[in-house]
Amino acid sequence: MNKGYQAVKHHFISAFEEIKKAKGNVDERVITTPQDARITANRRSVINFSSNNYLGLANHPRVKEAAIRFVQTHGFGLGSVRFICGTQDIHIRLEEEIAKFVGSEAAMLFSSCFDANGAVFDGLLSKNDAVISDGLNHASIIDGIRLCRAKKFIYKHLDMSDLEKKLIKVKDCKVKLIVTDAIFSMDGDITPLPQILQLAKDYEALVMLDEAHSTGVFGKTGRGIAEHFGALGKVDIITSTFGKALGGSNGGFIAARREIVNLLRVKARPYLFSNSVAPAIIGGTLAAIKILEDTPELAEKLHRNTKYFRKKMQDAGFKLLGDKESPICPVLLRNSKLATEIADELMKLGIYVIGFSFPVVPKDMARIRTVSYTHLRAHETSLHLVCRLLLEKKKKKKK
Repeated sequence: MNKGYQAVKHHFISAFEEIKKAKGNVDERVITTPQDARITANRRSVINFSSNNYLGLANHPRVKEAAIRFVQTHGFGLGSVRFICGTQDIHIRLEEEIAKFVGSEAAMLFSSCFDANGAVFDGLLSKNDAVISDGLNHASIIDGIRLCRAKKFIYKHLDMSDLEKKLIKVKDCKVKLIVTDAIFSMDGDITPLPQILQLAKDYEALVMLDEAHSTGVFGKTGRGIAEHFGALGKVDIITSTFGKALGGSNGGFIAARREIVNLLRVKARPYLFSNSVAPAIIGGTLAAIKILEDTPELAEKLHRNTKYFRKKMQDAGFKLLGDKESPICPVLLRNSKLATEIADELMKLGIYVIGFSFPVVPKDMARIRTVSYTHLRAHETSLHLVCRLLLEKKKKKKK
């Protein structure tokens, strides 16, 4: 071990121990089965209330068959970025399908939605421009904004009055970009898109919408919050992922005005310097989109189950965060160690949930982030168990 590392080793150890002390158990659970309603984790069969596999497509036969078929016809990988030797016909096909699906003029693929979000700001904005971001936007948006040279403003979470104040401040900037999550992943809130679009129109700003948790989940045909609010084709930039409702794998995209996509293809660093999305992911994602188009009842069942789940939890005396229609149903506990302890106890009882605490969520806002799925009704007894145990634990903590 070199002397340089020896001198700072204690710093890393103490930083880790401090986090562990605040949270409790920080070990990752090991899953040995496909992602599904019931999984095997840490050698225990458990019911899954944590994955973002909202529609249950991660282990769908048609998705798996398509992934295998595309490996057979197009190989395992490209060993290249897109502009050198990494664009196959299937990449173009998926980009065209995505653009059509979300109502945009063009689309481009990325290794993840994190990369897609990171690509936008530095790729489009200069020091003469401004970006205005919701206070609870995803970490990928925050990191992407940090890397760009534009003037940076944060408006209070979902506060349209504060957003307007920020727009007034930047009225002389050349490009003004409002950016927001569609559904906020830790809180389950839904962004007020119609009001944002109206403010963008009033102040000549662009709108960027991260649909990662709403693609496949919201809208009559699963096209996201834009469809939910009747705004397909009205959002300038949409980013989203293939890693949640659309099969749960890797990959993400930007769908936007054609001129924006053209510029990002030659300027966006995560696109220029990351390998092409693998053929298996292309095939599985195309199959997932087709399933979604063929079976809109999947999303309908999800929303019925969401209402049921929220009612049962609230009847048991819990404060749930988020919109009543959101399948992200965080149970607010506030205490970090309590959230971890409850998650560990539920694991022993066959319920897979995870406790979230700082820095993933704000301090003193620790929670159990439960997620509603299409499979929820099959596990009504388990749901009641979740409610009962959580309530008992909270009462003990107060004494």
